[in-house]
Amino acid sequence: MAAKTKTPTKKKEPKHPDRDEFDLEEIASTLIEVMEGNQIKIFTIYKWEWPLTGTVTKMDANTKLIHIKDKYMNIHKVHYLDILKISDIEY
Repeated sequence: MAAKTKTPTKKKEPKHPDRDEFDLEEIASTLIEVMEGNQIKIFTIYKWEWPLTGTVTKMDANTKLIHIKDKYMNIHKVHYLDILKISDIEY
């Protein structure tokens, strides 16, 4: 019987970044404010090369997806935990 060789375990990258409850609550309240005020913001998103600029059109509590509409009217569904930062647009 051949001996089993262990394959090196590849360290998996986390699906979402680790953050504390305070950061998550702050992002949640900012998202509500942005959606209610129909404000255009810049969203920095985990593992995205570029920030996303747009307005929050829907927040789905079941799937934890935030629907963000960009200037081309495309809807991007971003997981709540992947939103790293929400910034104002500089004019």
